[in-house]
Amino acid sequence: MRLHLVDGTYELYRAHFSKRPSRVDPEGRDVKGTVGVLLSLMGLLSDEEEQCTHLAVAFDNPIRSFRNDLFAGYKSDEGVPPEISGQFDLVEQATAALGVTVWSMDQWEADDGLASGAAKYLEEVDQVRIMTPDKDLGQCLTDPRVVQVDRMRGKLIDAAAVKERRGIEPASIPDWLGLVGDTADGIPGIPGFGEKGAAAVLSRYGTIEAIPTLADDWDVNVRGAKRLAGNLAERRADALLYKKLATLVMDVPLPQSLDELRWTGPTADWAAMCERLGAQDLKTRPPPPPA
Repeated sequence: MRLHLVDGTYELYRAHFSKRPSRVDPEGRDVKGTVGVLLSLMGLLSDEEEQCTHLAVAFDNPIRSFRNDLFAGYKSDEGVPPEISGQFDLVEQATAALGVTVWSMDQWEADDGLASGAAKYLEEVDQVRIMTPDKDLGQCLTDPRVVQVDRMRGKLIDAAAVKERRGIEPASIPDWLGLVGDTADGIPGIPGFGEKGAAAVLSRYGTIEAIPTLADDWDVNVRGAKRLAGNLAERRADALLYKKLATLVMDVPLPQSLDELRWTGPTADWAAMCERLGAQDLKTRPPPPPA
Protein backbone atom coordinates (compact mmCIF):
# COMPACT_ATOMS: atom_id res chain seq x y z
CA MET A 1 0.00 0.00 0.00
CA ARG A 2 1.16 3.51 -0.80
CA LEU A 3 0.64 6.74 1.10
CA HIS A 4 0.48 9.91 -1.00
CA LEU A 5 1.40 13.19 0.66
CA VAL A 6 0.64 16.26 -1.43
CA ASP A 7 2.18 19.75 -1.21
CA GLY A 8 -1.02 21.75 -1.42
CA THR A 9 0.65 25.15 -1.55
CA TYR A 10 2.77 24.08 -4.51
CA GLU A 11 -0.35 22.73 -6.22
CA LEU A 12 -2.23 25.98 -5.58
CA TYR A 13 0.51 28.09 -7.18
CA ARG A 14 0.91 25.63 -10.03
CA ALA A 15 -2.80 25.67 -10.77
CA HIS A 16 -3.11 29.43 -10.49
CA PHE A 17 -0.32 30.09 -12.98
CA SER A 18 -1.26 27.25 -15.34
CA LYS A 19 -2.57 27.78 -18.85
CA ARG A 20 -6.02 26.58 -17.84
CA PRO A 21 -8.87 29.05 -18.44
CA SER A 22 -9.63 31.46 -15.61
CA ARG A 23 -12.25 30.50 -13.03
CA VAL A 24 -14.33 32.85 -10.92
CA ASP A 25 -17.00 32.13 -8.34
CA PRO A 26 -20.56 33.54 -8.58
CA GLU A 27 -19.34 36.73 -6.89
CA GLY A 28 -16.52 37.21 -9.39
CA ARG A 29 -13.65 36.15 -7.14
CA ASP A 30 -10.68 34.30 -8.58
CA VAL A 31 -10.90 30.57 -7.76
CA LYS A 32 -8.73 29.19 -10.55
CA GLY A 33 -6.10 27.87 -8.17
CA THR A 34 -8.62 26.16 -5.91
CA VAL A 35 -10.43 24.48 -8.80
CA GLY A 36 -7.07 23.44 -10.22
CA VAL A 37 -6.07 21.79 -6.93
CA LEU A 38 -9.33 19.83 -6.91
CA LEU A 39 -8.79 18.70 -10.49
CA SER A 40 -5.23 17.68 -9.66
CA LEU A 41 -6.36 15.64 -6.64
CA MET A 42 -9.11 13.94 -8.61
CA GLY A 43 -6.57 13.14 -11.29
CA LEU A 44 -4.30 11.59 -8.67
CA LEU A 45 -7.16 9.53 -7.27
CA SER A 46 -8.02 8.34 -10.79
CA ASP A 47 -4.45 7.47 -11.75
CA GLU A 48 -4.20 3.69 -12.07
CA GLU A 49 -0.41 3.75 -11.90
CA GLU A 50 -0.32 5.76 -8.67
CA GLN A 51 -2.82 3.46 -6.92
CA CYS A 52 -3.81 6.22 -4.53
CA THR A 53 -5.96 5.02 -1.62
CA HIS A 54 -4.59 6.96 1.36
CA LEU A 55 -3.56 10.61 1.13
CA ALA A 56 -3.24 13.93 2.89
CA VAL A 57 -2.59 17.45 1.65
CA ALA A 58 -0.46 19.96 3.57
CA PHE A 59 -0.93 23.71 3.12
CA ASP A 60 0.95 26.80 4.28
CA ASN A 61 -1.66 29.00 5.95
CA PRO A 62 -0.17 31.57 6.44
CA ILE A 63 3.22 31.51 4.71
CA ARG A 64 4.95 32.66 7.91
CA SER A 65 6.26 30.01 10.32
CA PHE A 66 8.55 29.63 13.34
CA ARG A 67 11.49 30.17 10.98
CA ASN A 68 10.57 33.84 10.63
CA ASP A 69 11.27 34.22 14.36
CA LEU A 70 14.75 32.75 13.81
CA PHE A 71 15.74 34.84 10.80
CA ALA A 72 14.19 38.12 9.68
CA GLY A 73 15.03 37.51 6.02
CA TYR A 74 13.17 34.23 5.78
CA LYS A 75 10.28 34.04 3.29
CA SER A 76 7.00 35.54 4.44
CA ASP A 77 3.60 36.56 3.11
CA GLU A 78 5.10 39.66 1.52
CA GLY A 79 4.82 39.50 -2.23
CA VAL A 80 2.19 36.76 -2.29
CA PRO A 81 -0.37 37.78 -4.92
CA PRO A 82 -3.66 38.63 -3.18
CA GLU A 83 -5.59 36.49 -5.62
CA ILE A 84 -3.61 33.50 -4.27
CA SER A 85 -3.57 34.42 -0.57
CA GLY A 86 -7.31 35.05 -0.87
CA GLN A 87 -7.74 31.34 -1.59
CA PHE A 88 -5.71 29.95 1.32
CA ASP A 89 -8.77 29.18 3.46
CA LEU A 90 -10.98 28.33 0.49
CA VAL A 91 -8.66 25.70 -0.98
CA GLU A 92 -8.43 23.93 2.38
CA GLN A 93 -12.22 23.91 2.72
CA ALA A 94 -12.65 22.65 -0.84
CA THR A 95 -10.06 19.90 -0.35
CA ALA A 96 -11.81 18.79 2.84
CA ALA A 97 -15.15 18.77 1.00
CA LEU A 98 -13.61 16.40 -1.52
CA GLY A 99 -13.03 14.09 1.43
CA VAL A 100 -9.24 14.48 1.54
CA THR A 101 -7.40 15.00 4.83
CA VAL A 102 -6.04 18.54 5.19
CA TRP A 103 -3.02 19.48 7.28
CA SER A 104 -3.16 23.26 7.73
CA MET A 105 0.24 24.52 8.85
CA ASP A 106 0.55 27.78 10.73
CA GLN A 107 3.41 27.45 13.21
CA TRP A 108 5.13 25.07 10.79
CA GLU A 109 5.30 24.88 7.00
CA ALA A 110 3.65 22.49 4.57
CA ASP A 111 7.05 20.85 3.99
CA ASP A 112 7.27 20.09 7.73
CA GLY A 113 3.85 18.45 7.58
CA LEU A 114 4.91 16.30 4.63
CA ALA A 115 8.18 15.30 6.31
CA SER A 116 6.37 14.48 9.55
CA GLY A 117 3.78 12.43 7.69
CA ALA A 118 6.50 10.44 5.96
CA ALA A 119 8.16 9.74 9.32
CA LYS A 120 4.94 8.90 11.18
CA TYR A 121 3.36 6.46 8.74
CA LEU A 122 6.44 4.96 7.07
CA GLU A 123 6.37 1.66 8.94
CA GLU A 124 2.69 1.10 8.13
CA VAL A 125 2.92 1.33 4.34
CA ASP A 126 5.03 -0.08 1.55
CA GLN A 127 5.99 3.35 0.24
CA VAL A 128 5.44 7.03 0.97
CA ARG A 129 5.17 9.15 -2.16
CA ILE A 130 5.68 12.88 -1.58
CA MET A 131 4.00 14.71 -4.43
CA THR A 132 6.24 17.72 -5.02
CA PRO A 133 9.53 18.45 -6.81
CA ASP A 134 10.67 20.74 -3.95
CA LYS A 135 14.36 20.07 -3.32
CA ASP A 136 13.92 20.61 0.43
CA LEU A 137 11.99 17.32 0.67
CA GLY A 138 15.03 15.49 -0.68
CA GLN A 139 16.29 15.18 2.90
CA CYS A 140 13.41 12.77 3.65
CA LEU A 141 14.15 10.24 0.93
CA THR A 142 15.18 6.66 1.64
CA ASP A 143 15.23 4.17 -1.21
CA PRO A 144 12.83 2.65 -1.93
CA ARG A 145 10.51 3.51 0.96
CA VAL A 146 10.22 7.31 0.63
CA VAL A 147 10.30 8.98 -2.79
CA GLN A 148 9.19 12.21 -4.41
CA VAL A 149 7.03 12.45 -7.50
CA ASP A 150 7.16 15.42 -9.88
CA ARG A 151 3.81 14.96 -11.59
CA MET A 152 4.24 17.93 -13.89
CA ARG A 153 7.40 16.46 -15.44
CA GLY A 154 6.46 12.82 -14.95
CA LYS A 155 9.59 12.14 -12.85
CA LEU A 156 10.23 10.00 -9.82
CA ILE A 157 12.90 11.38 -7.50
CA ASP A 158 14.53 8.89 -5.17
CA ALA A 159 17.61 9.01 -2.95
CA ALA A 160 19.81 7.81 -5.79
CA ALA A 161 18.52 10.62 -8.01
CA VAL A 162 19.30 13.19 -5.31
CA LYS A 163 22.84 11.89 -5.01
CA GLU A 164 23.30 11.93 -8.78
CA ARG A 165 21.80 15.41 -9.16
CA ARG A 166 23.33 17.11 -6.10
CA GLY A 167 26.41 14.99 -5.42
CA ILE A 168 25.42 14.42 -1.78
CA GLU A 169 23.37 12.05 0.34
CA PRO A 170 19.78 13.14 1.12
CA ALA A 171 20.67 13.70 4.78
CA SER A 172 23.12 16.45 3.73
CA ILE A 173 20.49 18.54 1.93
CA PRO A 174 20.02 20.97 4.87
CA ASP A 175 23.80 21.45 5.13
CA TRP A 176 24.05 21.98 1.38
CA LEU A 177 21.29 24.60 1.47
CA GLY A 178 22.96 26.22 4.48
CA LEU A 179 26.12 26.73 2.41
CA VAL A 180 24.65 27.42 -1.02
CA GLY A 181 21.55 29.26 0.14
CA ASP A 182 18.01 29.13 -1.21
CA THR A 183 16.60 32.30 -2.75
CA ALA A 184 13.06 30.86 -2.74
CA ASP A 185 13.16 30.65 1.06
CA GLY A 186 15.25 33.75 1.70
CA ILE A 187 18.33 31.81 2.86
CA PRO A 188 21.49 33.74 1.82
CA GLY A 189 24.10 30.99 2.12
CA ILE A 190 27.82 31.53 2.65
CA PRO A 191 29.76 33.66 0.12
CA GLY A 192 31.78 31.66 -2.38
CA PHE A 193 29.96 28.36 -1.99
CA GLY A 194 28.41 27.21 -5.23
CA GLU A 195 26.52 23.98 -5.74
CA LYS A 196 29.54 21.93 -6.86
CA GLY A 197 31.94 23.22 -4.22
CA ALA A 198 29.46 22.70 -1.41
CA ALA A 199 28.65 19.21 -2.70
CA ALA A 200 32.33 18.27 -2.88
CA VAL A 201 32.95 19.33 0.71
CA LEU A 202 29.80 17.71 2.06
CA SER A 203 30.35 14.48 0.14
CA ARG A 204 33.50 14.16 2.23
CA TYR A 205 32.37 15.52 5.60
CA GLY A 206 28.58 15.10 5.53
CA THR A 207 27.68 18.01 7.79
CA ILE A 208 28.72 21.62 8.29
CA GLU A 209 29.73 20.78 11.86
CA ALA A 210 32.25 18.19 10.62
CA ILE A 211 34.01 20.49 8.12
CA PRO A 212 37.47 21.40 9.48
CA THR A 213 38.02 25.07 10.23
CA LEU A 214 41.35 25.35 8.39
CA ALA A 215 41.68 24.66 4.67
CA ASP A 216 45.00 22.90 5.36
CA ASP A 217 43.01 20.26 7.21
CA TRP A 218 40.65 19.63 4.29
CA ASP A 219 41.41 16.37 2.53
CA VAL A 220 39.13 17.09 -0.40
CA ASN A 221 40.15 18.84 -3.61
CA VAL A 222 37.98 21.95 -3.95
CA ARG A 223 38.82 25.00 -6.00
CA GLY A 224 39.41 28.05 -3.79
CA ALA A 225 39.45 25.92 -0.65
CA LYS A 226 41.37 28.51 1.41
CA ARG A 227 38.84 31.25 0.59
CA LEU A 228 35.89 28.95 1.25
CA ALA A 229 37.31 27.77 4.55
CA GLY A 230 37.95 31.36 5.60
CA ASN A 231 34.42 32.45 4.70
CA LEU A 232 32.95 29.51 6.57
CA ALA A 233 35.13 30.13 9.62
CA GLU A 234 33.96 33.75 9.77
CA ARG A 235 30.31 32.83 9.30
CA ARG A 236 29.98 29.37 10.76
CA ALA A 237 27.22 30.50 13.12
CA ASP A 238 25.31 31.87 10.14
CA ALA A 239 25.81 28.62 8.24
CA LEU A 240 24.42 26.61 11.15
CA LEU A 241 21.43 28.94 11.39
CA TYR A 242 20.77 28.57 7.67
CA LYS A 243 21.04 24.80 8.06
CA LYS A 244 18.46 24.94 10.84
CA LEU A 245 16.13 26.95 8.60
CA ALA A 246 16.49 24.32 5.88
CA THR A 247 16.00 21.35 8.22
CA LEU A 248 12.46 20.00 8.10
CA VAL A 249 10.58 19.23 11.29
CA MET A 250 9.82 15.53 11.52
CA ASP A 251 7.46 15.54 14.52
CA VAL A 252 4.65 17.96 13.69
CA PRO A 253 1.60 16.64 15.60
CA LEU A 254 -0.62 14.85 13.07
CA PRO A 255 -3.73 13.46 14.78
CA GLN A 256 -4.99 11.02 12.16
CA SER A 257 -4.37 7.30 12.10
CA LEU A 258 -3.34 5.81 8.78
CA ASP A 259 -6.84 4.40 8.32
CA GLU A 260 -8.28 7.91 8.69
CA LEU A 261 -6.23 8.96 5.64
CA ARG A 262 -8.12 6.50 3.43
CA TRP A 263 -10.15 8.34 0.79
CA THR A 264 -13.76 7.20 0.91
CA GLY A 265 -15.23 9.75 -1.49
CA PRO A 266 -16.51 13.33 -1.26
CA THR A 267 -18.29 14.54 1.85
CA ALA A 268 -21.88 15.74 2.11
CA ASP A 269 -20.55 19.28 1.56
CA TRP A 270 -19.14 18.52 -1.90
CA ALA A 271 -22.14 19.63 -4.00
CA ALA A 272 -22.51 22.86 -2.03
CA MET A 273 -18.78 23.56 -2.42
CA CYS A 274 -19.03 23.12 -6.19
CA GLU A 275 -21.91 25.60 -6.22
CA ARG A 276 -19.89 28.02 -4.09
CA LEU A 277 -16.98 27.80 -6.52
CA GLY A 278 -19.23 28.19 -9.56
CA ALA A 279 -17.84 24.82 -10.66
CA GLN A 280 -20.93 22.69 -11.06
CA ASP A 281 -19.03 20.65 -13.65
CA LEU A 282 -16.97 19.15 -10.81
CA LYS A 283 -19.91 17.59 -8.98
CA THR A 284 -19.73 14.28 -10.79
CA ARG A 285 -15.99 14.31 -11.51
CA PRO A 286 -14.64 12.45 -8.44
CA PRO A 287 -13.86 8.80 -9.19
CA PRO A 288 -15.45 6.02 -7.14
CA PRO A 289 -13.62 5.32 -3.88
CA PRO A 290 -11.02 2.52 -4.07
CA ALA A 291 -12.26 -0.91 -3.06
